[in-house]
Amino acid sequence: QLQLVESGGGLVQPGGSLRLSCAASGFTLDYYTIGWFRQAPGKEREGVSCISKSGSSTNYADSVKGRFTISRDNAKNTVYLQMNSLEPEDTAVYYCAADPYIFPHLCNMRRDYRYWGQGTQATVSS
Repeated sequence: QLQLVESGGGLVQPGGSLRLSCAASGFTLDYYTIGWFRQAPGKEREGVSCISKSGSSTNYADSVKGRFTISRDNAKNTVYLQMNSLEPEDTAVYYCAADPYIFPHLCNMRRDYRYWGQGTQATVSS
């Protein structure tokens, strides 16, 4: 069974950090571009970041540039999202998703990602 499982969410104060993980089972992440998306209450889902299959290319939403860092460890079949300087506006359910994009050195958050995890809640509040 192909599955993505997110972890690492929680409650953190403004200015704090969280590290989200996205682990795959049943398939190898090497062959997929991975994206992180989030959805806040009452808002549409938005792309946060993505990383190419090779790991050589990353993209970020303007709202998180300079604060979030995406990385992948193909040996562990896991992708990470390091979130620093968190703000209340970052509160959302965070999802990872996999896209079998043919280009190994590109990623695009606007593509139709094939596999999705169940999400992990990140709450930024004092």
